[in-house]
Amino acid sequence: MVPWRASEDGFVTPAVLEWYERFARGRPGAIVVEATGIRDVPSGPLLRAGHERFLPGLRELVRVVRNASGGATRLFIQLIDFLAIRRRPLPARFFGEFLAITERHRLALGNPAATDAEVRRWLLSLPEAQAAKVLDPRELESLEFGARERITDTHLDHIRDLPKQLPALFAGAALHAREAGFDGVELHFAHAYTMASFLSRSNTRTDEYGGTLGNRVRLALEVYSQVRARVGSDFVVGCRFLADECIAGGSDAEDAAYFGTEFARAGMDFLSLSRGGKFDDAKQPKPGEAAYPYTGRSGYECMPSYYSDATGPFGRNLQPTARVRAAVRRQGLSTPVVAAGGIHSFEQAEACLAHDQADIVGFARQALADPDWFHKVRTGHGSQVRLCLYTNYCEALDQRHRQVTCELWDREALDEPGISRSTDGKRRLTAPLWRP
Repeated sequence: MVPWRASEDGFVTPAVLEWYERFARGRPGAIVVEATGIRDVPSGPLLRAGHERFLPGLRELVRVVRNASGGATRLFIQLIDFLAIRRRPLPARFFGEFLAITERHRLALGNPAATDAEVRRWLLSLPEAQAAKVLDPRELESLEFGARERITDTHLDHIRDLPKQLPALFAGAALHAREAGFDGVELHFAHAYTMASFLSRSNTRTDEYGGTLGNRVRLALEVYSQVRARVGSDFVVGCRFLADECIAGGSDAEDAAYFGTEFARAGMDFLSLSRGGKFDDAKQPKPGEAAYPYTGRSGYECMPSYYSDATGPFGRNLQPTARVRAAVRRQGLSTPVVAAGGIHSFEQAEACLAHDQADIVGFARQALADPDWFHKVRTGHGSQVRLCLYTNYCEALDQRHRQVTCELWDREALDEPGISRSTDGKRRLTAPLWRP
């Protein structure tokens, strides 16, 4: 999660610098700058690395983190690609503008010679349930959830040609990251985004990039190969992918073990395992809003909260992560595996490493709750750690496109000189500094 708005037209802003400087003060082993777009296209609040004009801001981000951590923190940047998704339309706009009228719609009207305008007026006059029966499944989805592109839409030239385009786009962005001074890149192959969709069991493309496990992993390996060729052997390149999609008919830990082994064999420097976060089971958005991939069961599995089932919110991804690591080790490969998801205490993290579930532990919500976790634990002040409550207060803010903060500190010391506040002035945007 990043501060909304994290960027303006893809550029680093003062809010970005302030956020990452605060995290770097806690001196974690590494920071991953989240979700940076590889294309030079509008990308909402996301940073971009798809053009040289973004390099000055990225270099400044590197400088700020280096200074704040005293050089102790390694800095990676996560590279991401995504397909188009549109907001849920009002029925009047959908039937009046967006729906592509076909012969099927004219036959439903009973007038093969009807004009587009006549068909649109007829559909608008129908009761909602009756109009829905005229639509095919994808048209109905576009009405009820908003239109969304899929990698299987190979009738569209730009979707069919993704395997030709993406390796070079990822490689170019990775080279920009190296030129900006980052220590490495994390290729984002997880959640609801393009590369995860190629890995998914739901990938039914009929070309050499869909169907079988070998076909589904092909593009990911081609992306890695071109990235490595551009950045060289002395630059860290790893990836984040899903240990389990947590959706009906989706990929599971067995698939992930295969992918992880292939990635390690290809030479990736680390494997970071996440979970869920898919569009497939997202809740229906309100008209005018876009579907959000962390609202269904798979979204819960990605970011479990204190309100949970019998398994509880902590470490839900450790078992499948351990399966991936074991599969990699059975092949004689020593690639480090990163575990994440509901890990917040020193004891949890140590147990994860001691039981060979992973080699590195990643924090997100806990790092937001207490950016000084790492420094406190290292210096014997673990009792002073501010532990995440897992209410997903931060995630709720992110979902509503509001500036992301933590309920544990965002109302604290609001009169402190020099602090940045949220747009409404009611919350501070970074955690108070820890003074042992």
